[in-house]
Amino acid sequence: MKRRHTLLAGLGFATLGLTGCAVDTVPTRWYELRAEPPQSTPAARRGDGAVWEVAGTVRLPGALDRDTLVVASGASMVVPLTGHRWAEPLRDSIPARLVADLAVLRGEGLIWRGPAPSSVAVDKRLRVQIDALIADSSRRSLHLKARWWLSDERGNKAAPVLGEADVQVALADNSVDALAAGHRMAIWQLAQRIVGGGA
Repeated sequence: MKRRHTLLAGLGFATLGLTGCAVDTVPTRWYELRAEPPQSTPAARRGDGAVWEVAGTVRLPGALDRDTLVVASGASMVVPLTGHRWAEPLRDSIPARLVADLAVLRGEGLIWRGPAPSSVAVDKRLRVQIDALIADSSRRSLHLKARWWLSDERGNKAAPVLGEADVQVALADNSVDALAAGHRMAIWQLAQRIVGGGA
């Protein structure tokens, strides 16, 4: 009988422990970079009609190469927002959205994500690196700092066109949803800067 009471008491503590864990668990909320551009799209500007191949990857800082959304804190910290995660890692979604945005801005058939099919005559190759993409601690604005290299593949030995973007995106409010939407706006604005500098 004593052994049975001990067993029941143990089960009771185990159940209590599991209940405590359930109460402390933070529900996961998922966010994505929406496929559609966040603003109305202007008429495509074809510029010189050159076909661009965009590198299949975009270099990101380590803080962004994770599933959890982060914000800046203090002089040099980044803080993960527990329970708020990207549905698709930014290393995958940023290149996809950037290529799609460039195609909207330049015109269909002029933008290919690398490697382009062998049947496509590539005129220029674009590489992009994001050095910063993070909100301030109060989540009022998102800072994007990026560089890109657009090299001419037509055999004229021209030096690559180098470009930089330093953009502040105002966030609608300090919600995490607005933070995620700010990331999408930043990529759209980056695509506009690249087209403006490389067309």
